[in-house]
Amino acid sequence: MRFWQTFKQIFTLPDLRNRILYAIALLFIARVLAHVPLPGVDTEALRNFFGRNQIFGLLNMFSGGAMQNFSIIMMGVGPYITSSIIIQLLTMVIPRLDELNKEGESGRQKVNYYTRIFTVPLAFIQSYSMIRILQGQQILGQLEPIQWATILISITAGTILLMWLGELISENGIGNGVSLIIALGIIAGIPTQVRNTLAVLDTGKIIGLIIFAIVAVLTVAAIVLANEGARQVPVSYARRIRGMRSYGGVDTYLPIRVNSAGVIPIIFAMSMMLVPGVAAKFLQQANSEWLANAASWVANLFQNNWFYGAAYFVLVVLFTFFYTGVIFKPDQMAENLQKQGGFIPGIRPGHETADYLGKTITRITLTGAFFLGVIAVLPFIIQAATQINTLVLGGTGVLIMVSVIIETMRQIQAQLVMRSYENY
Repeated sequence: MRFWQTFKQIFTLPDLRNRILYAIALLFIARVLAHVPLPGVDTEALRNFFGRNQIFGLLNMFSGGAMQNFSIIMMGVGPYITSSIIIQLLTMVIPRLDELNKEGESGRQKVNYYTRIFTVPLAFIQSYSMIRILQGQQILGQLEPIQWATILISITAGTILLMWLGELISENGIGNGVSLIIALGIIAGIPTQVRNTLAVLDTGKIIGLIIFAIVAVLTVAAIVLANEGARQVPVSYARRIRGMRSYGGVDTYLPIRVNSAGVIPIIFAMSMMLVPGVAAKFLQQANSEWLANAASWVANLFQNNWFYGAAYFVLVVLFTFFYTGVIFKPDQMAENLQKQGGFIPGIRPGHETADYLGKTITRITLTGAFFLGVIAVLPFIIQAATQINTLVLGGTGVLIMVSVIIETMRQIQAQLVMRSYENY
């Protein structure tokens, strides 16, 4: 009942309704672009290639099927995400970028500008690498220089267009535009997986399918629980008396979420895991024999589920700690509390508060990091247990979908609360 009341309230507020419809319209455009193909490729061979290759199949899933369609947005927002990772890493070693981050909104806009600029050459390089890989697999024939230029410019422009649509959704719509585009691409691939599963399903796999369904429900419940779970650190504000009036004296909490990094570590880790596999496929065509053999060894190594799962798990854990360290700075949090007259009961303001917050964040992040790692490698575990390869319980995909839906609903709820106060 409450859901329908909220739904009705959303569409009775013109401004909020327009923001939601605006986001839906741009997401629809993104899905249309995913089905606008470039010429000169054997689409059936392309689908078979992505179906039998785990690394490229994962990449295709996050492009919403645009890659197997050889679409103008076949690289998706991958180059933009890679650019964001590199810029954030450079922020840790280049003082000027770190200073820009601390300058507030204007500084962040400059950092975002650099991220967009760096996306262009990355999209061009990744597009070229993918075309060369497809040529090596005999999926794409030889191209004339004008054809090379046309395809590379089209794919690069498609990535920039998709990035622009994502930013428009974030600014003028509702939710995080890039995350919504990725989540929609994952959702778009579910009907195909269900159809392929039903086509090959036999009585021997019924039990596996039931196990799959139970694990899927439990996974969604665990993700929701982790996203909503938080450690409430008690904070008190000293009472101040000015004249005849008393100020402060409030007891509140500082929430530190179990999964404060969200889906960013998994997306970072996925991008890093794709690089060696893609580079190896590209270098297998090298003229140098030792380089081609080394590339083949790396490609075969990344086809090993045990190695791939272990490396993926470690990267997710490391990136969770890294990203949490970027967004949570105990020294700044302790300083801000002290400036506002706040303190943690039993802990002295200043360095002791910073140390306490640092230890608390580390312990909570450890739990969140291992949770994200398990979610990331869940597909390998489920496939081994159920022997169903056509329906992939992508823990990464489920996490992204659930997290994006929860975050979007939070933003909608915040808009409703804000307008309720305005009306009051």
